[in-house]
Amino acid sequence: MSEASLKNAIIIIFLLFFSTILIGWVGTAQHPEIGEEFMALFEKQVAGQVMGGTSLEISGKIFANNLEACLLLFLGGASFGILTIFIMSLNGIVIGAIMELVHEQHSFAFVAAAILPHGIFEIPGFVIAGALGVMFSQSLVNEYYGSGDAAVDAQQLARRFVLLVLPLISIAAVVEAFITPHIIQLVV
Repeated sequence: MSEASLKNAIIIIFLLFFSTILIGWVGTAQHPEIGEEFMALFEKQVAGQVMGGTSLEISGKIFANNLEACLLLFLGGASFGILTIFIMSLNGIVIGAIMELVHEQHSFAFVAAAILPHGIFEIPGFVIAGALGVMFSQSLVNEYYGSGDAAVDAQQLARRFVLLVLPLISIAAVVEAFITPHIIQLVV
């Protein structure tokens, strides 16, 4: 598992993620009812679980939610990448749909203020977790064809997960709970 393979996997997942954001954005612009369904899903499955409490409690809930999602992205590689790609795509579509709905009611500056402060940490964390999942799936394929050891590769990939993904989503959770709300208030 080389740095070049990680870089290539990151590029693939990055392109997938941002393509699906665009699909969610454009799809919702053309069919707002679809975006509203995604917004309701997001409010029920994510926002409803993490909101409420002190900023510290919210930060912990956001971290736990993001850790679960990142673990699914990484371990989804065991499904030969199908789960990883599905989760990454679904997240992109939902984010794009929500961005379009919010953009209809607020300025682009508001959308940027709601996403960028913590997104500069969170999005790379998700992309790296997804890339590690793709690498894990490739490792399984290599082992199947007799040219690798998926267990050894999984240990190396898990180490990268701990060293790269955990710090990013930790920082993102703190920024999202403590800083992002104040930045949003500056543009409201």
